[in-house]
Amino acid sequence: MNAASLSNREFQQFRDMIYEIAGIAMSDAKRQLVAGRLSKRLRHYDLSSFGDYFQLLMKDKDELQTAVDLLTTNETYFFREPKHFEFLQQRLQDELRSGSQPLRIWSAACSSGEEPYTLALLLADSLGTRPWEILASDISTRILDKARAGIYPLEGATGIPREVLHRHCLQGTGQHAGMFTLEPALKRRISFRQINLNNALPEVGVFDVIFLRNVMIYFDQPTKRQVVQRLCARLRPGGYFFVSHSESLNGISDELQALRPSIYRKPHA
Repeated sequence: MNAASLSNREFQQFRDMIYEIAGIAMSDAKRQLVAGRLSKRLRHYDLSSFGDYFQLLMKDKDELQTAVDLLTTNETYFFREPKHFEFLQQRLQDELRSGSQPLRIWSAACSSGEEPYTLALLLADSLGTRPWEILASDISTRILDKARAGIYPLEGATGIPREVLHRHCLQGTGQHAGMFTLEPALKRRISFRQINLNNALPEVGVFDVIFLRNVMIYFDQPTKRQVVQRLCARLRPGGYFFVSHSESLNGISDELQALRPSIYRKPHA
């Protein structure tokens, strides 16, 4: 079967769909990405057009989730944007260190898991005796399965400090040769959940720190405001809110105070 081409009308259908479901505003520049990521599904079903595939999505919830997974997954890696982790490490060694309640961190767009696992490595090394837990969420079920497994190629460990790698990570053997993972005791502290930030949030409790990095670049202004407002309601007074270095909450939220570029704090009541 020859590769189908994605017409303007079909592209608009997928754009409207992903905006409605995930709040992601796709520019014209994403047309090639949509065609590339979905063409394998056309081949899988032996369909001759993207329009036929779109009709299938309207009838098949499981396939709709697969399409959403394919269109929303983005790249990530360990200790990405290290200044955030340096800042958090300082806070973990002073004000966040004390307390009998568990320190709670939410990685709100965790993708394939490198961000929450980086946080786990940081907490294991910097928090002392205070208990802690991490919630990691994403809209994509497929990427969450990968994150839950938490098995990565060794070349993906280059951002992890060598002594941290030796202390808390295990090298794969046999079928997992050339791979690594975190020690089970750390992995158990992370709970993975499918959460669509574009909808009303489920009951997840309140957090001391929220990471919402490299996801708002896909949202338009109204969606950014709504998502940040929802997450802000889950951040305790005095808690920290991180966005990526390429993002800003300027004009999006007046609930949070900027401490430095991409790092914000919710004022104490």
